[in-house]
Amino acid sequence: MDAQNYIQELRREYSGRPLDETKIAGDPIEQFSLWLEDALQALVPDPHAMVVATADRNGKPSARVVLLRGFSKDGFAFFTDYRSRKGSEILENSRVAAVLFWHELDRQVRVEGTVEKLSASDSDKYFQSRPRENQIAAWASGQSGVISTRAELDERFAEFEKRFTNQPVPRPDNWGGFRIKPESVEFWQGRPSRLHDRILYTLNKTGSWEICRLAP
Repeated sequence: MDAQNYIQELRREYSGRPLDETKIAGDPIEQFSLWLEDALQALVPDPHAMVVATADRNGKPSARVVLLRGFSKDGFAFFTDYRSRKGSEILENSRVAAVLFWHELDRQVRVEGTVEKLSASDSDKYFQSRPRENQIAAWASGQSGVISTRAELDERFAEFEKRFTNQPVPRPDNWGGFRIKPESVEFWQGRPSRLHDRILYTLNKTGSWEICRLAP
């Protein structure tokens, strides 16, 4: 199979339900909650998988998949090593974009805004909810740093596993949460003939959300 030709000819029709701006929630977080519930009901794999795009102080972009671990009127939360590439870039340039895509529902949510650190207590609370092996991994991995071999990583994991034998694993100072504070949220619903529904929420200067429809 010629992969290049194959992807050029690859087609499928979208058949999602209509998305009507007169019938959606007035707040994007409420609308997001409704859509996430639909994704859970549809058994979408990893419905909390979220692509987060960051840029350094010079505007060089990078993107990766993280796991959404909470959302509220204040924004969308995820956790990472602050020394990682995304962590370092966020600390240099707080503007980010994020995307969640639910293939089974032909739906996509796009978020743009700024990022703030979660409080130490919020990060501690989430860290203690993680499986013990994941807690130890946060100590063993200097995320995004260069390592010589896989064996080096395994050895560091074993060292910290021994260090914390028979005691709780504390949260490393370099590990914690970020919250994306949205300034715009777009809901995309795939529709037949590529005439997709796109509804955009934009935060205005008064702190209210304005809603408009975008051409597909």
